[in-house]
Amino acid sequence: MTTVHETQETDESRKVDVDDVFPFEGSSYRGPAPQYAKLRAECPVARVHTEGGVDAWLVSRYEDARAALADPRLSRAATVKPDAPRIGGAMTSTPDMIISMDAPEHSRLRKMAAGPFTARRIEGLRPGIRRIADELLDDMAARSGPLDLVEQFTLKMPLRVIGELLGAPMEILEAFAVNARQFVTVDDQAEGGESRSGLAKLFESMVGLVAEKRANPTDDLLSALIAARDEEDRLTEQELVTFAFTLIGAGFDTTASQLANSVLALIAHHPDQWRRLAEDPSRVPAAVEELLRHVNLFSTDTAGNPRIAAEDLEIAGVKIAAGDAVVIAISSANRDESVFPDPDRLDLTRTHNPHISFGHGMHLCIGKQLTRLELEIAIDGLVRRFPDLRLAVPEEELHWHEGEINHSLGSLPVIWGN
Repeated sequence: MTTVHETQETDESRKVDVDDVFPFEGSSYRGPAPQYAKLRAECPVARVHTEGGVDAWLVSRYEDARAALADPRLSRAATVKPDAPRIGGAMTSTPDMIISMDAPEHSRLRKMAAGPFTARRIEGLRPGIRRIADELLDDMAARSGPLDLVEQFTLKMPLRVIGELLGAPMEILEAFAVNARQFVTVDDQAEGGESRSGLAKLFESMVGLVAEKRANPTDDLLSALIAARDEEDRLTEQELVTFAFTLIGAGFDTTASQLANSVLALIAHHPDQWRRLAEDPSRVPAAVEELLRHVNLFSTDTAGNPRIAAEDLEIAGVKIAAGDAVVIAISSANRDESVFPDPDRLDLTRTHNPHISFGHGMHLCIGKQLTRLELEIAIDGLVRRFPDLRLAVPEEELHWHEGEINHSLGSLPVIWGN
């Protein structure tokens, strides 16, 4: 079934055919749903019906998406109020999560965590991150036969990195990873649902970790946040615990999925470019930026964080009324032909690459430099050590986690050598 939706524009009213509900079918790690190309060309701000049961404005063009992400009139806090409409494609969040806050509350929390995430401090982590990667790669090289790259490397590496940064032991992090799988389920926000259950478990595990770190503080980010709570009264206990598991979740899950998906895209569909990176690893930093743009992390083609208009406004000449929901298609924006020539082609030599995979504006990912560094070190290590890395099974046999905010591989069997 296809529904025709109308949009109001300053010049004329146009119509475009889109699927009956959002999120659209057809999104994969290889790119956004095919409907977006038509939307960008004909109706870049379209009215769509969502799986949550309400209509929303869908923004698909780069310049419009970038402007919308930075517009303070588009509220995240309004989406988590008790009477907020259920918007399809949204991930579960709560009012005390930084991703659900508007200014000034958001600015207060972000300022407390910003120090350890500056570009200079993140660069200082390079030797430690390389050590972690090398240890995992050494373990891989010592094994024979196919192995699961997700289990052995792409999940373990970012989990260990964020664990060392926050001062969280691996046993807690491994349990956290399991509960995070539940939490990132899309559109399961009902009480007793899988996402809410995962959220409760995450909160419980962080309560215990905070208590342990409070009794035995060390030189890490979590101890610093606890001090900000206890000595300076700069955040509540609820905010402290929630902020802790938000940082851990954002610090490993998205990086792990992006890394696995990027390796899959290269070895399964672009082995020539994998070999070129192996021949010249100096190309890896530019390749990471293109992989961030081209390899689609988001299962709904958005980051799962819709907005609600706090007042009347316009996007690309389309009138948005106060109270209307707005969904921003980041994956579509990253394929905008007006910004990225030949956007559907993976070009690891692309020089102008202003992608918005980390968002933009107030909610620009605080860990973007850490993610970049981890991806660079991981891919550099893999292409150097395993230049002939390849899938051990047909791609259609790969297992993907269903219903999550990210395209997330359950396993990635690989092999190398003869």
